[in-house]
Amino acid sequence: MPEVTIEKKRDAWMTLTPPEAIIDPGLPIIDPHHHLWDRTPTLHLTVQRDHPFMRVLDFAARYLLDEFLADLNTGHNIQATVFLECHSMLKADGPTETRYLGETEFVNGLAAMSASGIYGPTKVCAGIVGNVDLGLGARAGELLDQHIAAGGGRFRGIRNAASWDADPSILGPIGRQTEGRYRDSRFREGFAELAKRNLSFDAWMFEPQLPDLIDLARAFPGQPIVLDHVGTPLGMGAYQGKREERFGVWRERIRELAKCPNVTVKLGGLAMVFCNFPSTRPARDATSVEMAMEWAPYIETCIEAFGVNRCMFESNFPVDGVTCTYPTLWNALKLIAKGASAEEKADLFFGTANRFYRLGL
Repeated sequence: MPEVTIEKKRDAWMTLTPPEAIIDPGLPIIDPHHHLWDRTPTLHLTVQRDHPFMRVLDFAARYLLDEFLADLNTGHNIQATVFLECHSMLKADGPTETRYLGETEFVNGLAAMSASGIYGPTKVCAGIVGNVDLGLGARAGELLDQHIAAGGGRFRGIRNAASWDADPSILGPIGRQTEGRYRDSRFREGFAELAKRNLSFDAWMFEPQLPDLIDLARAFPGQPIVLDHVGTPLGMGAYQGKREERFGVWRERIRELAKCPNVTVKLGGLAMVFCNFPSTRPARDATSVEMAMEWAPYIETCIEAFGVNRCMFESNFPVDGVTCTYPTLWNALKLIAKGASAEEKADLFFGTANRFYRLGL
């Protein structure tokens, strides 16, 4: 039987979604949240292949500059992007705490390739968000300085995920955290090092954990924080069938978080398997209209609470590719924002990300 290559898998998935006409193709966009990786060398080591998240690897085990450019060049006006850490290209040796420098070096190299202009006008990885374990306390400051140096002027901040749930089936093979990371005193000691270096913080967690972020934001009112993926409302495992019940809880916590002026929110990530909307099916054929209808209550709630100047649309690719193609995802977000003014759209799709990540565009 002939081997099915990663490229053939990706092409097969792409054909599952008929192409849509691009909505408002001239609208300038900064994609402030995407990943780049190559999982193919270690794909055979992956455990729990039956977990829904592993579907990402069915079409995007390799997602490097060429694959990302193929998505970028599908009709939307993506002018720049921001890379988010994803445990990619870590150094093979040295102390564990320094291995993430490999990811920053790797991404900065791809950003330099993009900056040459020969791959098109999009400034890929104009901002880099890396990973430094803030649980190291004050010692994290030395590592932050090393990432800043390795980032070639593009390093903007870090993400430390706190995603955890008492139901272990939610995260499955990618579960790495213990409960209450953002409440830990050593973590907060390291967190204090960010402001000294004008670095931002990306927070990824699940909706039941939002009180921890509210407390963190209040404890550090001068530290810029962005909540990834509208707080990731859950719809699988112990949360299956409880979407309406949980929506009110999520909404009140979002409104409380929005009272912290140092917090911004990314509008996206709702195509992930954790949310488990009806559009998130094994067959990758969701339409922009379908997704817009499902996601609108969450995104509109965030815009109402935070205001357009503290909201930014995101792709979260290739992770959200389990549900839809890159151009279809941006169509869905544009449908949700269709009633916004030109000035409001300028913030949602470009301005907020440009300001938060200090891109200078």
